[in-house]
Amino acid sequence: MSKENALFEDDLESDFEDVFADDPLMESLTPKSAVEQDPFAPATETEVMVDLDVPQRAVEYEQPIFTMPESGGGDAILPAISIKLFYEREETRLLMEVCAKDRRMGRATIDMVPGGIPAAIDFMRQNPTPNLLLIESTARSAQMLNEIDMLAEYCDENVKVMVVGAVNDIMLYRQLVARGVSEYIVPPFQPVQVMRSISALFVDPDAPFVGKQIAIVGAKGGVGASTIAHNLAWALAENVKVSTTLVDLDLSFGTTALDFNQEPSQTVADALLQPERADDAVIERLLAKATDRLSLFTAPATINQIMDIPDESYATVIEGVRRNVPYLVLDMPHVWSRWVQRTLIASDEVIIVCQPDLASLRNGKNFIDQLKSARPNDNPPRLIINMTGVPKRPEIPVKDFGAAIGLEPEIVLPFEPELFGTAANNGQMISETDAAAKSSQAIDHLASTLTGRAVAIQQKSLLKKILGK
Repeated sequence: MSKENALFEDDLESDFEDVFADDPLMESLTPKSAVEQDPFAPATETEVMVDLDVPQRAVEYEQPIFTMPESGGGDAILPAISIKLFYEREETRLLMEVCAKDRRMGRATIDMVPGGIPAAIDFMRQNPTPNLLLIESTARSAQMLNEIDMLAEYCDENVKVMVVGAVNDIMLYRQLVARGVSEYIVPPFQPVQVMRSISALFVDPDAPFVGKQIAIVGAKGGVGASTIAHNLAWALAENVKVSTTLVDLDLSFGTTALDFNQEPSQTVADALLQPERADDAVIERLLAKATDRLSLFTAPATINQIMDIPDESYATVIEGVRRNVPYLVLDMPHVWSRWVQRTLIASDEVIIVCQPDLASLRNGKNFIDQLKSARPNDNPPRLIINMTGVPKRPEIPVKDFGAAIGLEPEIVLPFEPELFGTAANNGQMISETDAAAKSSQAIDHLASTLTGRAVAIQQKSLLKKILGK
């Protein structure tokens, strides 16, 4: 067994630690093992690895230094870039085939060629440079670096290069970065993690953030999808304490302005009719402020104008809003069109609202089956069963409904007409009317689940205590 693959000797460890003692990555650096392992095998949290060349000595082989990025917001769709993959392992090709079919990669084109870095060198000698070179190498560090140097002779200076390696080594990482490599990743990883790494290389420097997009749609008319969208947006902003924008996309019959007791002079239609002018400043002026954390993009209050909005206008305006807020709630109309389909597929979370009846079951299953197929690497749609327990109304039992539709309900809301009616008449949300009600607590739970944050405890003011509210 060669010394190159053996555990670090004590004197080498000491010198290395002296040089990089102040580097935060040192805390996660782990010695390489002499035991030959498949670098693409699933990682375990902690394994004890023993080097046969150094008796009675063991080290803990922990999580990799190079962890894949987590999303701090939503997932943006990649721009129209060209990606050339030069792979060594069939598993890598199959993984990128999955990525190529994902919603996030809809504008990108991916070509895949076997052969790793040598194949990339041969290709680049005779062909123009793509936007992203994604190259896989399981070679030793010295050989990999030598091949990268040869490849660099044929690459344009603006090309992005991502290396899929097999060695979890901070020194190799530093040497690759010094040669202009944009990213170095080490298996195991999932398709979404790879796509987020690629996306991070092509972030718009003027708009680096994309908020989490939550689309809510009813399985049929009258199931309460808009009411739930409005109350969820309120719960996110006021009970979970995250800045949120609610966009009412039912241009003909949206009720956001009514439900929040607002009378804005401008609406989302103004942005949709002139999307080319809907920059950040214009969108900010068009939004109505419900609270310090909750902004509203309301629908028109009348049907005086019949609007034929191009599909691209919806995408442009929604993307503009996402750049400026951590959470975006879309109140979707009960229609089925190309832009609705695209908006649901492009959302980070999709919530389907049903009632426990046969029409909701049929339509909801159609929604869920199509979205699962179009979003294989995303969370499945979340199911809400609304208005259960209506007196004298035959209902499909919740358990049977979930089994038939293929999803466990995220929350089940009881029929509480007094609560919802009182809130609507007062221009309030249900948690303002009765925070202890079952429906209020269920929506708070959903808001907490979507954000990973706890619901803030609501403190009653002295005046409310005196009035018994």
